[in-house]
Amino acid sequence: MQLAANLSWLYPHLEWDNRFQAAAHDGFQGVEILQPYAYPPAWYAQHLQNAELTLTLINTPMGQNQGHMGWAAIPGAQQQFQQAFDQARAVAHATGCRRIHVMAGNTKGLSHADCKATLLHNLDYALAFAESDDLILTLEALNRSDIPDYFYYLPEQVLEILRQFDTTRLRLQFDFYHCLKEQQDVSVSVATCGPWIAYVQIAGVDGRYEPDLHQHDLLNALTALPRLGYDDWLGCEYRPRSLPADNLSWCFPLRELGVLQ
Repeated sequence: MQLAANLSWLYPHLEWDNRFQAAAHDGFQGVEILQPYAYPPAWYAQHLQNAELTLTLINTPMGQNQGHMGWAAIPGAQQQFQQAFDQARAVAHATGCRRIHVMAGNTKGLSHADCKATLLHNLDYALAFAESDDLILTLEALNRSDIPDYFYYLPEQVLEILRQFDTTRLRLQFDFYHCLKEQQDVSVSVATCGPWIAYVQIAGVDGRYEPDLHQHDLLNALTALPRLGYDDWLGCEYRPRSLPADNLSWCFPLRELGVLQ
């Protein structure tokens, strides 16, 4: 696996123009961007090219109002979802990013059955473009403490959706942080979800700082991923205690075991 820096989380002290080169300077070859929509797609493409970085993951737009968290599972918002997905596709096309996290949305007060039906309909729409654009769409469970009322909060709930589609274009985005916030056994979750995982992210459960791999069985769970077929990016989606490069020692056990390149 290789580390990918989440530019939105790791470098908030820098202007966006400077975050790409900072990540490259710190040794990252891949980066994530939560919401790459403040500038035109070509702007992101140029900065990525200048820094010789791969854009590993983006989210679909979440909506301008606080708490929306996306449109994919919101009944009556199909037009908003399609517009949001088109924006993400434009960024992916310009930058070469192959993974788009489809944000399901805050479904508080809505019928679960209606939300599920809407999500399936919107994913069916999006998957037609994923095939033609050579994209992988991901779904991620978000914990209830940080993000209450999101449509799913456990990876196993996401698997219920994935099983509705017979395609490798729709897969699970597995985040150790969200699993730990839900007090899940991460080794059990990884074993259950392994065949479905197309992207992995990590953060420490306390304060969302750098993870301690010797806690919560994280090291065993991470080392199991290549055996289960996942040997790609490991997204650093955490809040650095200081400068990002000063605290990368957390990943040394993975390098010593040959799990990280």
